[in-house]
Amino acid sequence: MRTNPSGGGRDGAGLDLVALGMGMAFALMWSSAFTSARIIVADAPPLASLSLRFLLSGVIGIALALALGQSWRLTRQQWIATLVFGLCQNALYLGLNFVAMQTVEASLASIIASSLPLLVGLASWLILGERLRPLGIAGLVAGFLGAALIMGTRVNAGVDLMGVGLCGAGVLALTFATLLLRGASSGGNVLMIVGLQMLVGSVILGVVSALTETWQVTWSGRLVAAFLYTTFVPGLAATWIWFTLVNRIGAVRAATFHFLNPFFGVAIAALVLGESLGPLDLLGVAIIGGGILAVQVARRPREVVDAD
Repeated sequence: MRTNPSGGGRDGAGLDLVALGMGMAFALMWSSAFTSARIIVADAPPLASLSLRFLLSGVIGIALALALGQSWRLTRQQWIATLVFGLCQNALYLGLNFVAMQTVEASLASIIASSLPLLVGLASWLILGERLRPLGIAGLVAGFLGAALIMGTRVNAGVDLMGVGLCGAGVLALTFATLLLRGASSGGNVLMIVGLQMLVGSVILGVVSALTETWQVTWSGRLVAAFLYTTFVPGLAATWIWFTLVNRIGAVRAATFHFLNPFFGVAIAALVLGESLGPLDLLGVAIIGGGILAVQVARRPREVVDAD
């Protein structure tokens, strides 16, 4: 007997050790971005900083892609993906998060952003009619209850609700892009697509920053280090790993790694920034992580068993 997961990644491959390492690396890099962003926005205008980050990441990504023989002659679907993700992920999602983290702690911003798999699963079920097994429904309920538990403790502690709202709006924008463009990253030229998306975000945020921000920077080694780290690690490396992972094992399997984001996000913020976490926060993080994992496991295609 042999099993062949239907609808998995390339050639139906299951989760292998390379994919496991890539997924862990992506989750760690992605989660660390909130801590480095919190450092940046304390001393520099958020949108201008993010626009510059995208400019550098985009130029470097495109240069590397050209050196690897990739082309910017993309398919129509890839161009649509590039423009939509450049707007929704880089400009709206990250832009709103950078603005919000002037008043919202990195740990809370990472927890809100970690609700992406829950929102995608909910929208796929209610709007797109995707079948969701009872485990997935239980995961959705648990995930949102965990988020409500954390939000309840933070509201009582006087969290900035406007900042929380900006984080929520950002994750909704990325949810929309994810649903609209599922599978649009296939077809090669991954690094080129990543670089072009960065430039789209850079242009949009640069224009908005010029119209709305005062460009005043308090220079320090900490600021420069955080900016360079954000540019190369969460900005370029994590995005490239994500698209490569999706092409390797499929979007649904890759998204399973998001269940690690709440844990990594709060741990890194506590270690680097000294952000405090209460028992209810930790309990909420555990519930959210379990809910995300349950939803993603429930959305994985059932295995088809064939006779040899």
